[in-house]
Amino acid sequence: MLSPTHSSPLKAPPAFLSASLDGLGVTLGGGGGRLRIWSGAATSVELVIFDETDLDWITEALPLAPAGGGVWEITTPSLRPGTPYALRVDGPAGLGNTFNPESLLIDPYGRGLAAVRRGQWRSVVVESGFDWEGVTKPATPLDRTVIYEAHVAGLSKRHPDVPPALHGTYAGLGHPTMIDHLRSLGVTAVELLPVHAFETERRLLQYGLTNYWGYNTVSFFTPHGGYATAESSARGATGIVREFQEMVKSLHAAGIEVILDVVFNHTAELGMADPRSSLRGIDNRAYYRQHDDGAYIDVTGCGNSLNTSTDAAARLVLDSLRYWANDLQVDGFRFDLAATLGRDAQHVFTADHPLLRAIIDDPALAGVKNIAEPWDVGMGGWQTGNFGEGWAEWNDRYRDRVRNFWLSDVDYTRRAGTAPAGVGGFATRLAGSSNTFSDERGPLASVNFVTAHDGFTLRDLVSYDIKHNLGNSEQGRDGADTNRSFNHGAEGATDDPDILAARRRAMRNLMGTLLLSAGIPMITAGDEFARTQRGNNNAYCHSSPLTWLDWQHAPWQEDLFAHVQRLIQLRRENPALRPRRFAHAVHTIPNSSVIDWYDEHGETMSSERWADPSHRTLQYDAQSTPDTEAPNRILLVVHGTERPIDVTLPRIDGITEFVSLWSSVPERPDEPEVLFAPGEVLALPGTAMQLFRMS
Repeated sequence: MLSPTHSSPLKAPPAFLSASLDGLGVTLGGGGGRLRIWSGAATSVELVIFDETDLDWITEALPLAPAGGGVWEITTPSLRPGTPYALRVDGPAGLGNTFNPESLLIDPYGRGLAAVRRGQWRSVVVESGFDWEGVTKPATPLDRTVIYEAHVAGLSKRHPDVPPALHGTYAGLGHPTMIDHLRSLGVTAVELLPVHAFETERRLLQYGLTNYWGYNTVSFFTPHGGYATAESSARGATGIVREFQEMVKSLHAAGIEVILDVVFNHTAELGMADPRSSLRGIDNRAYYRQHDDGAYIDVTGCGNSLNTSTDAAARLVLDSLRYWANDLQVDGFRFDLAATLGRDAQHVFTADHPLLRAIIDDPALAGVKNIAEPWDVGMGGWQTGNFGEGWAEWNDRYRDRVRNFWLSDVDYTRRAGTAPAGVGGFATRLAGSSNTFSDERGPLASVNFVTAHDGFTLRDLVSYDIKHNLGNSEQGRDGADTNRSFNHGAEGATDDPDILAARRRAMRNLMGTLLLSAGIPMITAGDEFARTQRGNNNAYCHSSPLTWLDWQHAPWQEDLFAHVQRLIQLRRENPALRPRRFAHAVHTIPNSSVIDWYDEHGETMSSERWADPSHRTLQYDAQSTPDTEAPNRILLVVHGTERPIDVTLPRIDGITEFVSLWSSVPERPDEPEVLFAPGEVLALPGTAMQLFRMS
């Protein structure tokens, strides 16, 4: 395991923080605009101005002058809000260089875009400034954070109470109806699938499909125009930015943070056969990872990989983050294939990569939440647990263990008569994954999830044994084959009441585990009311009712929503469920939860029982040690087989009663807080959870 390291205070800052790279892009001033572009290998750079109504009509072509350090610069009154422009860059031929002085290229720092035709864009100057009317970032502490991963368009596209003109837009997400749903649910942050401007690959267009998820970035600084209303789009690039800012302001006013899923690991320029739209034409050798012969080193599976070992690429990423975090007031970022960003000049991942450390240490990004998807597809690409202090990570080990415990292990038991594993691995994940994250980072380094945009929805996870992806036009080859799912006796839709009841129980157990585990929970939008994608576990290419949230719900779906509401409320009210640090066996650690484990007989768990697959019942006793909240102690009973069981509540010094707070057994959460005494027997059916507060 790589050890996180910190740069010494005496160590010189990385070269990409040099003042020579400040102010790239367009800066507006009294005499028009100043444009600064970096290209270390260029021999000439030209600014091309277009007519605002005819994006093919060049009105001016002006040369940029070298300003030192690979930067080219011009100041001209022609650069003003609304001006469409492009770059033409010339340079030497040779391996790895792809200069073409005829190519019209996007400004990598451009704040706005206008589409000309597929693969061709013009950068657009955006007016700066916005009135936030005193609304500030919520700054939700990590231990109180509950993330809701969502798609901007999919959230409101079909909502009957959102005005049709706002369906599928930034304004739709910022509408009071959507905010009321988020607040009612209790989540504290929306994590939006990519909103950097993106386009659909030619391969998908050939099949009549679209890049719905948006992992194909055209510009790291520009909000995607397809998510703006027609009214905002008519006002041009500035109108699109303003609508995004209004959405953020509305969410912040409601106490909800905005986290962006950002794709810096590759761009829409893809492989060499794809269009040259920006970085490839500006300085291909500096921006993309390449072999000596110029062939791309692809660690993302997308054809090209951004080379963050170079100053220009690292600074581009950092400046983009600064813009979104400050000018647009975004609260955090989830970095797609983040291992790519941490690869050095030899393409090896290092936890102390200068860019990874700069993202955490940069004063301009103070308070920003940073979440790594800690893998890519290159050599040594799986790095879960290996990012440094200050980073949180998607915890795929958590996802897999929880799915195994409640789904594939139960399936195996039905077939073999015995479970394949005991409760020990599940307990480790429940308590914060201390075997994955260091003591210094603690449980809040783990972003826990059972589902995400990529994979089965919660409902499909309990309804399908295999993926059903033929609609993606890849003959079912795409999407994960190992899903750790369990259909409970029928593949897909069924009328069998026993199967449906078992599926509903499984969903409650999965949600209960997610929201009662130590770490940061992430819910996938729609799972709170069990949406389905009909078994498609890779619906990235469908913008249709398959992927849009359906807001018409059956009573059983409303019951599940009530369970999720209750669980989030209980997480908020019980600090023992959300420790900030791991406990120590001897010393008291403030803001940790001291943990004891009991078996179904109320006895301390023996070492033999942890690994024994015939014993899958556990009582999890967590006692908080907070410094700002009242002390709190909970007991969570977990029963992981389909056999009914009697559980004896433990006798613990100083504990006189157990107050029942939640159970996965009833279809709808129980309202009364039933009291139990130490030593009392709790009768549980198969596969169940029950939470108590102890006093």
